[in-house]
Amino acid sequence: MKAVVLALVVGFSGTVSMAAVAADKIAVVDIARAIFSSNMAQARLKEAETGADFVALRAKYESSTADLQALAKEAETKRMTWSQEQALGHQKKMEYAKADAELAGRKIQSEQQQLQQQIMQEIGPMAQQALQEVVTEEGVTILLKIDAVLLAGPESNLTAKVADRLNKKSQ
Repeated sequence: MKAVVLALVVGFSGTVSMAAVAADKIAVVDIARAIFSSNMAQARLKEAETGADFVALRAKYESSTADLQALAKEAETKRMTWSQEQALGHQKKMEYAKADAELAGRKIQSEQQQLQQQIMQEIGPMAQQALQEVVTEEGVTILLKIDAVLLAGPESNLTAKVADRLNKKSQ
């Protein structure tokens, strides 16, 4: 008898909790993607990429990479004819070119990270407001970060709607 009552109680509580979940509207959002998809962020990224400092860094990186490739090709074709001293000198040139390329690459990466942080700080509050408005309009009761969800249908993803709302706010 106790087993039957327990089974009924467990079954009833499971039904009640499933009904409660069904009443909730669950949605997901990737706020960073919404921010970086916005026209404001895209304009800031383009502005930074065409700035003199960034263009110079990219040119330095590309130049160093090209030098490294040319030195590697030269070593491949002439290595057998070089003396040990010539081979060491060439190896040193290759190490310098590689170090220059790596340094320029790290500088570019650092500049990009700083820009991303600035954009997040600049647009973040507006994005939070846009998100709140979309959540209210959609009647969402549970909102999850997209990276915390294994599977979500496109109809439950609010990212594009938040990006659109950001674009409307910036006009």
